[in-house]
Amino acid sequence: MRFGKSHGDAASPPTTDGEKVDGDHGLESARNHRPVAADKLARKLSARQVQMIAIGGTIGTGLFLGTGKSLATGGPASMLIGYAIVGFIVFVTMLSLGEMAAFMPIAGSFCTFAGRFVDDAFGFALTWNYWFNDAVSTASDLVALQLILQYWTTKFPGWGLSLIFWVLLVGANIVTVRVYGELEYWLSLLKVVTIIIFIILGIAVNCGGNTTGEYIGGRNWFIGDAPFVGGIGGFASVFVTAAFAYGGTESIAITAGETKDPARTMPKVVRNVFWRILLFYLLSVLILGLNIPYTTPGLDGKDSRTSPFTLVFQMAGSTAAGSFINAVIMTSVLSAGNHALFAGTRLLYSLAVDRHAPKVFAKLNRNQIPWIAVLATSAISILCFGASFIGAGQLWTWLQNIVGVSNQLSWIAIGVASLRFRAGIQAQNKEHLLPFKNWTYPWGPWFSVILNSFLVLVQGWSSFSPSFSAVTFVSLYIELPIMLVMYLGWKLLKRTKVVKLREMDLETDTYPADMLNYKQVKGAWKEKAYNVWRWVL
Repeated sequence: MRFGKSHGDAASPPTTDGEKVDGDHGLESARNHRPVAADKLARKLSARQVQMIAIGGTIGTGLFLGTGKSLATGGPASMLIGYAIVGFIVFVTMLSLGEMAAFMPIAGSFCTFAGRFVDDAFGFALTWNYWFNDAVSTASDLVALQLILQYWTTKFPGWGLSLIFWVLLVGANIVTVRVYGELEYWLSLLKVVTIIIFIILGIAVNCGGNTTGEYIGGRNWFIGDAPFVGGIGGFASVFVTAAFAYGGTESIAITAGETKDPARTMPKVVRNVFWRILLFYLLSVLILGLNIPYTTPGLDGKDSRTSPFTLVFQMAGSTAAGSFINAVIMTSVLSAGNHALFAGTRLLYSLAVDRHAPKVFAKLNRNQIPWIAVLATSAISILCFGASFIGAGQLWTWLQNIVGVSNQLSWIAIGVASLRFRAGIQAQNKEHLLPFKNWTYPWGPWFSVILNSFLVLVQGWSSFSPSFSAVTFVSLYIELPIMLVMYLGWKLLKRTKVVKLREMDLETDTYPADMLNYKQVKGAWKEKAYNVWRWVL
């Protein structure tokens, strides 16, 4: 079966009935012949918004606050190496995910893929796990706001600020996806510009453009126990923080369910955006490690935290600059929370569509927003108010551990689903229908599965040394038994089986390559200029 898709003045392909169609009507006609289960949300996110949302989902709390904890507990070398290793893991994971999301762009993304390509019980456990991940991520971002506020004052109640931003996030996500997309676009653009300024300023500070006028160079790598602080435990602890920081990269595929022309947009996002994120992360981490000593007070406090980014701006000699970057960090946290709430909502919607959750969560408003799922997901954020009793810094660390491990479990699942997906595609002779192919297959998915599994098991070393911490241990490992119990419970209850390759559903909700019909930009130099412009945007 072949489907036609047209854009603009491109040639009109035949439909399934052999008739000619053109323009958007042709796409709609072709889509009406395609089996649809979860693809019912409004496709109102443009390529411009999706590219920026991909950046906004990853440049947030983990980078601006998490790097401070990594620097304090692991030292500059451990932090740089840890972020580089996790960055590479995410890179190969995103290539695997991009291949599947371009072919089957639905809101459930890799969680739905796990059920369709592996086992329904696996998809059930993973989706509930990742929904909880996003709900807790939203809560952790609201807690982070309380930490950032303490830079200016300790008199304003932190819970009050969290409540204000909670209302704002719910409002942005419940009205229409266009509001979410536009808000996320501008917040993400502000973050990108700020990090570019930070990199330039950080280099200047290191070379002598600081309050003391001294050349810093690499001396902070050789003070005390640096560059590797805390031995193997310190080094291992960096990985869960890095996983928390990079977390959200994979959730960009969730926007595929509401993206215009997803089979073209998603491969661009996967190929281009991640390199920009990787560049921002590694350069930022390197500059932080060079300029900020790991012994700096406030990097890993129980009740308060100071962003190392703010400290670098202060070193430039301007109090106003410190307040500026702190304000930008606050908007970045809002952006990350906005993206987490969006992703969590769509997963809860997918759970309801797949009959893994009450069908009320699949109810849409007139703008095709799963509004009940928005309210249910945001309700988990009530955790942020617990910060008033146990210390915002301590609560944020626990939430960060839970989310970081959950991210790693999701990357493992993406690798497993990718291996099964490509095997099913090959078994059904449909490899030619892939709009985008993962060039790292099969070693990429295997690399992600094996290395992530190893890290999940060993990164909890810090909970045993120098003394055993029961709470830290639970926050690092609680996800493992919960996901196992959910998998086995659903498997026994529903008697699910591993999906056979030849019975794998590779028709429903798909955008195969023969539906693509690219707009042509006439002239070689014009095409190159157009491609450069789209890369920038």
